[in-house]
Amino acid sequence: MNRSLAESFRYAYAGLVFAWRTQRNLRVHGVATILVVAVIVFYRLRLVEAVVLLLAIAVVVVAELFNTAVEVLVDRVVGLEHDPAAKIAKDVAAAGVLVAALGAAFVGAAILLPKVR
Repeated sequence: MNRSLAESFRYAYAGLVFAWRTQRNLRVHGVATILVVAVIVFYRLRLVEAVVLLLAIAVVVVAELFNTAVEVLVDRVVGLEHDPAAKIAKDVAAAGVLVAALGAAFVGAAILLPKVR
């Protein structure tokens, strides 16, 4: 199937809207992004520092989106039954978000802590 670029963007936007509406943690990351942008402006961070912070946040958001995709697909395939493999898939996807968030927190601390001292 050969899609147009505009159609591909529409599908991606629909996925982002779905995740935003259904995933509380994605909305939390959205608020965190706004706060980080405010900090970038307030402390007048260098461009490279701002880019690194925003890339760290983007990694967390991407991880959250993949986690959402895994959760939705697993729920669709498995349904309400308890399945050990489904639990592992969901737990591993959630662990990916955790690792990304911890990495972003470390990056944020490394860049911002010297500024507030």
